[in-house]
Amino acid sequence: MTTQDRPSARTTQDPASIPHDRPLTVVDPHAHAWTPDTARARFRSGVSGPTAGVAAGHTQANLISVPADWAYDMLLFCQRNPKPCPVLDVTDAGAWTTPLAEGADLRTDLPRYRVWEHGELVAEPTDVVDVWREDLVSFLIGCSFTFEWALTEAGVPMRHIEQGRNVSMYVTARECRPAGRVRGPMVVSMRPVPPEHLAAAIRESSLLPAVHGGPVHCGEAAGLGIADLSRPDFGDPVAAEPDDIPVFWACGVTPQAAVMASRPPFAITHAPGQMFLTDARDEQYRVLWRSDPTGKGIEQQKQS
Repeated sequence: MTTQDRPSARTTQDPASIPHDRPLTVVDPHAHAWTPDTARARFRSGVSGPTAGVAAGHTQANLISVPADWAYDMLLFCQRNPKPCPVLDVTDAGAWTTPLAEGADLRTDLPRYRVWEHGELVAEPTDVVDVWREDLVSFLIGCSFTFEWALTEAGVPMRHIEQGRNVSMYVTARECRPAGRVRGPMVVSMRPVPPEHLAAAIRESSLLPAVHGGPVHCGEAAGLGIADLSRPDFGDPVAAEPDDIPVFWACGVTPQAAVMASRPPFAITHAPGQMFLTDARDEQYRVLWRSDPTGKGIEQQKQS
């Protein structure tokens, strides 16, 4: 497939001034049936595009790689802000493999990357082999695409998938708790939800806390400091039906906003919406609720 040209550099450190991503076509009309290994192989060959719905049923992850001397600050930032930055794995310095995906290469197996220098976006390549450094520590962060299967099974429409677009993402006015040199605002993803499906959307996503969990806000975008839903900071504008309610989830693009605000000398991230496909099954991260047989309440357990 071909992708449209996208902005390759920023001229400001203000996260609110991030250039808007241009619309992208879906990776492939049959991508939902790919295995994670097939998806990674396609991306390794140069295929790119948003990964919502790709390899359905398998966990997707955000990527951020920073120099080792910034890794503790980034890890602490994630620990202090688990809603937007739930950590699924952290690599050793220089490593490009993860037990979440056997045989995968974090330098080549994402659809598209972003390369940052001192908080400035300098490139958006389809692999980062040539710029990889032996001191890079990579973080795999939970992605809200992972819970979309649960929402779909509960009857919640996914407007961005229906429209073949990337999900809409916005920089909010909510500052994350800083950690050492790392600071920045929370980024959210937005999905328009019909009112009759709102309870299901909240319930089903809340059962997957390792991939952002339940929404952080429902309703008027101004409550998050978002001025115009038709102008997302990342991803594509998604058309809502007249009665749809905008529902906002914390987003794993938050570390990219932190890179822009904190200005580490070097960093690599995924391009927003173009995620790393792991071998893990979505249900591995689902928290199950069942009735307490004593009748005294509800018991919570994680599926093994």
